[in-house]
Amino acid sequence: MTRKNLNSPKIALALAGGGPLGAIYEIGALCALQESLKGINFNRLQHYVGVSAGGFIAAGLANGITPRQLFSLFIEDRKRQNEAFDPALLLRPAFAEFFSRSLLLPGLLIAGTWQGTLGRKSFMRALEYLSPSLPTGIFSNAQIDVELARLFSKPGRSNDFRQLKSRLTLVATHLDSSTSVSFGRPGWDHIPISKAVQASAALPGLFPPVKIDGQHYCDGALIKTMHASIALDEGMDLMLCINPLVPFDASAPLTAADARTPWTAPEPIPHITDGGLPAVLSQTFRSLIHSRMVLGLKSYEQTYPNTDIVLIEPNHRDPELYLANTFSYSQRRHLAEHAYQQTRQLLRSRQSGLSTKLGYHGIALNHAVLDDNHRHLSPPKREPTRVGQALTKLNNIMDNLSQVVKSAPFEGLTAW
Repeated sequence: MTRKNLNSPKIALALAGGGPLGAIYEIGALCALQESLKGINFNRLQHYVGVSAGGFIAAGLANGITPRQLFSLFIEDRKRQNEAFDPALLLRPAFAEFFSRSLLLPGLLIAGTWQGTLGRKSFMRALEYLSPSLPTGIFSNAQIDVELARLFSKPGRSNDFRQLKSRLTLVATHLDSSTSVSFGRPGWDHIPISKAVQASAALPGLFPPVKIDGQHYCDGALIKTMHASIALDEGMDLMLCINPLVPFDASAPLTAADARTPWTAPEPIPHITDGGLPAVLSQTFRSLIHSRMVLGLKSYEQTYPNTDIVLIEPNHRDPELYLANTFSYSQRRHLAEHAYQQTRQLLRSRQSGLSTKLGYHGIALNHAVLDDNHRHLSPPKREPTRVGQALTKLNNIMDNLSQVVKSAPFEGLTAW
């Protein structure tokens, strides 16, 4: 990698989806990154690309809302706070969808009886005939548009892509053609940001597709996991990617080196099947989207050789985020704190490689912040023990050494 122009490096951020848990992880990780990296402001990047839940975070950052403010708005339970976004709004049943679909049922029953489809055919054939009366989503996502429009109407913010100082792209899927649509790009920048976030996060089956200009749109992750190429095509110097969902590695016992955080003791990792069908489906879903993302990143490295790409994601052997309910909010403060500390741990363990790569763009690790074991997003229940701190420090050294060894040339070495 050649030396970059430190005066004005072009830096972009791509945020993948992952439901409410994904948004919680990304907020915690961004808080850690903003504190631990010197020379970068996550509210002044050249381009933000958001998909699904990542679209909410990207839109907030592009509107000047800091990672810490996102934590306050989305994670902390502050009922007196006027701007607070209550995640419980996303758990309201889609009554309008239920009602509109139920209106179709009498006509379908009459038509089916008239044509002889109902009564003489199999139950599955009858169910298939009546399927248009089934709702397309369980929960209503209408409040996403309402609440974000209110949030972005505050002074200094905008719900208009064209009024932002940085480029913002929110990706959704056009349901009828199964093609991706980039809201915020020319031809699609007239759509309100809040409506684009709603469309990008409309996970099929969970939320109804969002109707925009007579067309229906749903979750942008159906086509790609990250969509970072949208920003890469503009010649970025540094591409930061945050992916909140990874498959869980339960193939070996958890050791002290894999402890979730410096102040917690390691716990046994169960087999995936111990969690029943939900755990198996979760692992399957995570594996599919993660393998697709890995292939995409390998392609990016070849297609964009002049761009440094840094990926931030959870530890594959960490049961904390995997075992959490993807759509649960009861533990959101704890999970955000966990993501915050895990990201700090990742930066410490990879400091050699990251220092070199980020240094090309005028960014440096803030070692004073990274080495401060008393830093938290929210007050911890207990402080790390001296033994835990020592194990964590030793683990960081070993991980850092491993990164150095992997990056070193091995030509000319002979086997022992």
